[in-house]
Amino acid sequence: MTALITLNNISKTFLTEEIETRALNNINLVINKGEYISLSGQSGCGKSTLLSLLGLLDSPSAGHYHLGEADVSSLTRNQRAKIRSEQIGFVFQSFNLISDLTVFENVMLPLTYQSGLSKAEIVEKVESVLAKVDMAHRKSHYPSQLSGGQQQRVAVARALVNDPAIILADEPTGNLDSKNAEAVLQLFDQLHQEGATICMVTHDAASAKRASRCLEMFDGQLIKDNINHDRQTILKPVVLAAG
Repeated sequence: MTALITLNNISKTFLTEEIETRALNNINLVINKGEYISLSGQSGCGKSTLLSLLGLLDSPSAGHYHLGEADVSSLTRNQRAKIRSEQIGFVFQSFNLISDLTVFENVMLPLTYQSGLSKAEIVEKVESVLAKVDMAHRKSHYPSQLSGGQQQRVAVARALVNDPAIILADEPTGNLDSKNAEAVLQLFDQLHQEGATICMVTHDAASAKRASRCLEMFDGQLIKDNINHDRQTILKPVVLAAG
């Protein structure tokens, strides 16, 4: 396997009102290309902080983070933003779609940070990922006109449009009913089967079992790292609920 992300002795400390809180404590982790990882643990264990660091939304207080061969531990905010826009796709629990942009415009947004793409190339990329998540027929709609499941599929399309090295998903089914949650998980199964690297934070044990590798955190540390031999993968055509 080829290492995509390598964390060496990563720690993160927050200082608020002169109180020091260590959210992450000496995390060592290698994420290989093509892996589908679930990250679980109790609320406050540090999993969202770890995902934030993986996504270059924040920097560690100590340790080294290599993305490919580049050490990205102590980059400036602008440097992190550039790498983030080119190599990392995000899927959030609350969808984070912009309400006054259409589906097409929301998905296109990450491409506006890239130079050298023609209008035709942008249109082709957006329409391709919308087709992949079965939302091409809704490209002129606004988020308020979509169900929760449809909004999350648009969010997945937005995460895919830059051909990212890794997709980071933070509780991607947390705001969905069971049918739409299953549909989104099936979509992740399909993306992984096609070669995508995925790291998904989830509190749901059944969702975690969809991953090929299961990590568990407790008090800012990784306490379990298991290959999932009982993976509950359902690779079949995605059938999406209306609500």
